[in-house]
Amino acid sequence: MSAQTMAENANQILWFGDNLMTIRVPASAGDDQISVIECRMPQGETTPLHITLSGDEVIHMLEGTMQFFVDGKDFPAHVGQTVMAPKGLPHNFRIESTDAATCLIVTQGGEFEQMVRQMSLPAPTDSLPPRAERTPETTQRFFDTCAQHNIEVVGAPLP
Repeated sequence: MSAQTMAENANQILWFGDNLMTIRVPASAGDDQISVIECRMPQGETTPLHITLSGDEVIHMLEGTMQFFVDGKDFPAHVGQTVMAPKGLPHNFRIESTDAATCLIVTQGGEFEQMVRQMSLPAPTDSLPPRAERTPETTQRFFDTCAQHNIEVVGAPLP
């Protein structure tokens, strides 16, 4: 493999719920299937408690503050800090910043990226997120899609 400055599907911008996701490096760019996704998330956004079964998640803070819960430990992360959620350990987070937070999520294997692509809509940068009502059906679709991509939802979001 040679050095690349632009990979196929790189910089694709997607609305993943209320989150603006930019695929900076797609898993298809290299043999190790490392993907880098920039995530901009509004205050209060939280994930359900989940376990990534296929690989570690590395989250690097670019803007804002997030509260993390990883393997029973609760802690904040600020600009410039990096959090690792090892595979097989339960984790989740919540956006604490009054405006929003932006982070890079680095994973290997492409499963998180594929889950994001499957659950997202294309997003021009000047658009607002589509407001999709959360129903039992959409929640079940989210859980099913996570399971298809080796992400096991094991609990509720942070309060």
